[in-house]
Amino acid sequence: MDMKPVHIKRRSTEESASFDRRIIDYIQNAAAHGLYEIRGLGAKRHVPHFDDLLFLAGSMSRYPLEGYREKCTTKTLLGTRYAKKPIELDIPITIAGMSFGALSANVKEALGRAASEMGTSTTTGDGGMTQEERGSSRTLVYQCLPSRYGFDPDDLRKADAIEVVIGQGAKPGGGGMLLGQKVNPRVARMRTLPEGVDQRSACRHPDWTGPDDLAIKIQELREMTDWEKPIYVKVGATRVFNDVKLAVHSGADVVVVDGMQGGTAATQTCFIEHVGIPTLAAVRQAVDALEDLDMKGTVQLIVSGGIRTGADVAKALAMGADAVAIGQGVLFALGCNSETWVRDGQHHSALEAYDALGTAPGFCHHCHTGKCPVGVTTQDAELEQRLQPEVGARRVRNYLKTLNMELTTIARACGKQNVHHLEREDLVALTVEAAAMSGIPLAGTNWVPGR
Repeated sequence: MDMKPVHIKRRSTEESASFDRRIIDYIQNAAAHGLYEIRGLGAKRHVPHFDDLLFLAGSMSRYPLEGYREKCTTKTLLGTRYAKKPIELDIPITIAGMSFGALSANVKEALGRAASEMGTSTTTGDGGMTQEERGSSRTLVYQCLPSRYGFDPDDLRKADAIEVVIGQGAKPGGGGMLLGQKVNPRVARMRTLPEGVDQRSACRHPDWTGPDDLAIKIQELREMTDWEKPIYVKVGATRVFNDVKLAVHSGADVVVVDGMQGGTAATQTCFIEHVGIPTLAAVRQAVDALEDLDMKGTVQLIVSGGIRTGADVAKALAMGADAVAIGQGVLFALGCNSETWVRDGQHHSALEAYDALGTAPGFCHHCHTGKCPVGVTTQDAELEQRLQPEVGARRVRNYLKTLNMELTTIARACGKQNVHHLEREDLVALTVEAAAMSGIPLAGTNWVPGR
């Protein structure tokens, strides 16, 4: 029997590298709506990170410490340059500034409780100080941002340190954003705003335009607080080497450098993914600037932006940071992107709420909507009850405790009796890119690209 040839129509499935499905979807959305995307959390693209570094632990040429018998100190001092009352923390892991408005009052109280139990600090964020946060925080840093929303000199004096925010890692050069659905009556009252109206902050401070003006502002803040409080200056990571030098010349006690992996409650996606430099590169430039000024140790360095694990903390300290600040990691510890939320000891499903947002646990970045399925980034009276302060405090405390245990485990393995004795010599890089950015030699060699 004759067999007729079968003609199979071939479907081409080769995807363009430049115009893949993600970019096509972006273009088609832009064409349909004429609006840019706004979202929360941080960058989703892959960039060189602390994962690209490894520790060289003790063996023959180095002597490790016995974890069950030999101590490893984690005490951390911040603000020793000028402040009469420097901050003394039990651990070098702090909680970054996240505003009441971005987060609920329950969450702010939970963060204060957890930080106090671990002997560390938390930070107000934009929009002012809540009673819940001040009451629960042993050590509270008060942020002074370009918006000046909720800024109150009396609250400033109640704080333990002041952080002048120049920029944020997720959006350096861009102002804050709080969409109207999160501006409830209390938020509006604290920020002197109309209810339900989008709030967009200025991208720079209104009363100064450079380091000389900043020096005057820092002097004013010191006089307002009788020179007691340490003054931090926070910059989003871009031209870090010069920015750190200018912050030091302006009189900062502590410089905070926030890399592009840092998160936000809401900003344009184009900022999150395309502005700033990775934290790995930012740390090296910040340390180089302090060393160039011979101010390393006199002015402390806090690093933030994508710090997730105890290993990340250890690597940041080894590269020259004095402490780290964590934002997104704390949100995930609270239950962000969890399938369930807890009330009265019972777990309740949040899947329907994720589905209503068109997303799922592990993919949600809808902090800007105020419809957080687990009650973390919301001002909705019903949703915020899904995160009770005692539950959140316990989870964050456990997270910070775990990070600190991992940090000291690594430090002991490197033979250090103090986590602040970790040094660049303890690290190697896995990739050429990470080696070049961090100034750490490529593993198995003594080569640092570009040197």
